[in-house]
Amino acid sequence: MLKLIQQFIRKVFRDLFGKKKQIKLGLYGPPNSGKTTLANKICMDWLGEELGTSSPIAHETREVQVKEQISIKAKNKELSFNLVDTPGIATKIDYEDFIKVGMKEAEAKTRAKEATKGVIDAIKWLDNMDVVIIILDATKDPYTQVNITIIGNLQARSIPVLIVANKIDLKKADIKKIQAAFPQYEIVGISAKKGEGMEQFYEALLGLAG
Repeated sequence: MLKLIQQFIRKVFRDLFGKKKQIKLGLYGPPNSGKTTLANKICMDWLGEELGTSSPIAHETREVQVKEQISIKAKNKELSFNLVDTPGIATKIDYEDFIKVGMKEAEAKTRAKEATKGVIDAIKWLDNMDVVIIILDATKDPYTQVNITIIGNLQARSIPVLIVANKIDLKKADIKKIQAAFPQYEIVGISAKKGEGMEQFYEALLGLAG
């Protein structure tokens, strides 16, 4: 039954997007889940250039970044879109957390202020999105307030969603936990850093919006 529902949803969205020339595809998720790493991988695969800078320190991406006119192809399907990489969504941003990873107080406070503004901007951009990819860290508990809030916002807006379980190359990765948390969505396991699972990712994206 779940597969039939997913197939029906895909058909509805294919019919919808077939009437649009260029869709906006947003990358959303908590900090350090790998959004910009995935954005860079997509851009390198299809444009030969990266979109932004990634870092192990949270909130490296604090402004919305857009790469226009990306076209992907697989199995006789093609999808053109503008890729929108958004700042990580968080319910709490404390400058002292940045000090703990080595930042000076002034730099930490600036980063916290910019990161907070980034969260607000990311939420505002939801109204412009046609499709959203949610990137979750497969090594972490998916039942968080942030993840549930993001998905709740998307459901309220009836925006089609593909969930990516990133960092499957790590030992602690557990895709089944994410599948159990969000059974209404298709889950694709990838390692954006190492390029694992990207073929399945592109096929799933084309299946949803191509």
